Amino acid sequence: MKFTASQIAAAVGGTVDGDENATVSTFAKIEEAADGTLTFLANPKYTHHIYDTHASIVLVRRDFVAEHPVNATLIRVDDPYATLSRLLQMVDAVVNARPTGVEQPSFVAEGVELPEGAYIGAFAYVGKGARLGRNVKIYPQAYVGPGAIIGDDSVLYPGVKVYHNCRIGARCVLHAGVVIGADGFGFAPTDDGSYNKIPQIGIVEIADDVEIGANTTVDRATMGCTRVGKGTKLDNLIQVAHNVQIGEHTVMAAQSGVAGSTKIGSHCMVGGQVGFAGHISVGDNVQIGAQSGIPNDVKSGSRLMGYPAVSAGDFARNTVYIKRLPELFRKMSQIEQDLKE
Repeated sequence: MKFTASQIAAAVGGTVDGDENATVSTFAKIEEAADGTLTFLANPKYTHHIYDTHASIVLVRRDFVAEHPVNATLIRVDDPYATLSRLLQMVDAVVNARPTGVEQPSFVAEGVELPEGAYIGAFAYVGKGARLGRNVKIYPQAYVGPGAIIGDDSVLYPGVKVYHNCRIGARCVLHAGVVIGADGFGFAPTDDGSYNKIPQIGIVEIADDVEIGANTTVDRATMGCTRVGKGTKLDNLIQVAHNVQIGEHTVMAAQSGVAGSTKIGSHCMVGGQVGFAGHISVGDNVQIGAQSGIPNDVKSGSRLMGYPAVSAGDFARNTVYIKRLPELFRKMSQIEQDLKE
């Protein structure tokens, strides 16, 4: 399908700067775009690409001022990246229409009601007492345990496992291989050096509008509930341990790990491979750089980097000092030699 600049601008509330009849049929990165593609400019460091891009249409900010001629038609919007996201969602809704119905072979326990618009893929399993919301999509080889709850419009992609009694909110997306509600890592040492397993009898509760990336795991609580707050986004390959509490609209990048009973606030941004010690509290609006280690409580509004994590400013200064250490050692050696002479 092809769309003109004027059609796209009308759909996103933008204004056209250039040929209103310019057409596109797909998307591309600004540095790789070809004729007939739509791209965007959100990060200033890519500005130089707009002067030689072959894209037919480019989304830019309303206040963008070109320093050189631009061949592409511009659509001016408040936020190019957010606008691109809206357009991609529109295309996805058309191209990847969600399936409905029950494929065979699959298993749905007796007494489980299949609501309007539901989809159960081949080899999926829905246990006794489970409750499914409207338009729930359970893809092949997914597992919904006894007593589990899946909210309206939520999607469980292939291989997702939701253990017994766990709760998934509305409009959640769980990507392939996600495990919700496996046992927390609870073992008590004994006198002979072995370990006794501590039964994990709690649950996991995922609030509305949460997205969880492939092969991420959220463990059930020892007692009570492990919680992930509304609108939070977890990347691939993240470990969330038992009794962890994550607030609303927090984002966490791949390979991060959160140890048991730690609390992370709302609107936090966590880089990849960050490790959180157990039983600590992280406030709201905290930003943590990749590969940082968080051993202690963190105040709201902090920006941390390093291991153990320090303020971002101290980390930057320390990095400069470390690079200068060889030079400082040479100077100290020369001073020592001069003093001896």
